Amino acid sequence: MGFKIAVAGATGNVGREMLNILEERGFPADEVVALASRRSFGTEVSYGDRTLKVKTLDTYDFSDTDICLMSAGGNVSKEHSPRIGRQGCVVIDNSSAWRYDQDVPLVVPEVNPDAIDGFTRKNIIANPNCSTAQLVVALKPLHDAAKITRVVVSTYQSVSGAGKDGMDELFTQTRAVYVADPVESKKFTKRIAFNVIPHIDVFMEDGYTKEEWKMMAETKKILDPKIKLTATCVRVPVFIGHSEAVNVEFERPISAEEARDILRDAPGCLVIDKREDGGYITPLESAGEDATYISRIREDITVENGLSMWVVSDNLRKGAALNAIQIAELLVARGLIQPKKQAA
Repeated sequence: MGFKIAVAGATGNVGREMLNILEERGFPADEVVALASRRSFGTEVSYGDRTLKVKTLDTYDFSDTDICLMSAGGNVSKEHSPRIGRQGCVVIDNSSAWRYDQDVPLVVPEVNPDAIDGFTRKNIIANPNCSTAQLVVALKPLHDAAKITRVVVSTYQSVSGAGKDGMDELFTQTRAVYVADPVESKKFTKRIAFNVIPHIDVFMEDGYTKEEWKMMAETKKILDPKIKLTATCVRVPVFIGHSEAVNVEFERPISAEEARDILRDAPGCLVIDKREDGGYITPLESAGEDATYISRIREDITVENGLSMWVVSDNLRKGAALNAIQIAELLVARGLIQPKKQAA
């Protein structure tokens, strides 16, 4: 007997990716339900070779559902996730709504799988921010080996991180530039076509943006509260795939060669690091792939015990949909959840 899975936000970029990955990875689901807002009722989405008709999240009864993969935004999650959890369905939430709640584990399965045990307090598990997920996958094995003290990261984040509207805006603006039409900015604060924007999410009082703050707070919660991290998050005219230039300082010495060997053996990591033209990964190659790619590993000669590296991943997969499904797989593998229909 398999599980009954609901995907909330099934018509969005991440929701559709969740459905694809559930089928690709052969998750033991006997039934999959697609949910969204009332305006999407009856819309059709694909799940493998099947077509699912979208049902309404607001009125859906989760009492016979085992897991809800929630990708409907923070406000929707705040409204519905507690209700879903009380009905005995485990919510794996992709928004920022629950990440900083002490009673909700924030989980990246390759990094802190044991944290999942705390999910029973609210029946909610949080997915990290897309830029944080790939970062901690790369940092965890190095932290275990030489203990990280400080991280400086600059991100190059694709427009898909801003949803379908972000992708549409890049396409529309690019076409407008080529045909000399007026270029309109609606989703982003400045033109994104042939440009970069050093601003993701809202500004905070200290001058950091909320996206940058998320990376700091989430890395501490997932990996180690003692790690100091500063980030500059930049939106770039790329459709899919987030890239990060990462500078790491360690408590103990670690060479580039040691780091390369450690990362080659680390779960979720794939090292492509040849010191030659094209011997590295760009976001274009990461699209549609599950791995966090690591390139340009080198010693930082400006600090003691420092390394620099380039980290790339498909933000819709590892940064969101894949990580959520890996959490669901972890629940099943550890026997933390049983199908309700079987129990009945």
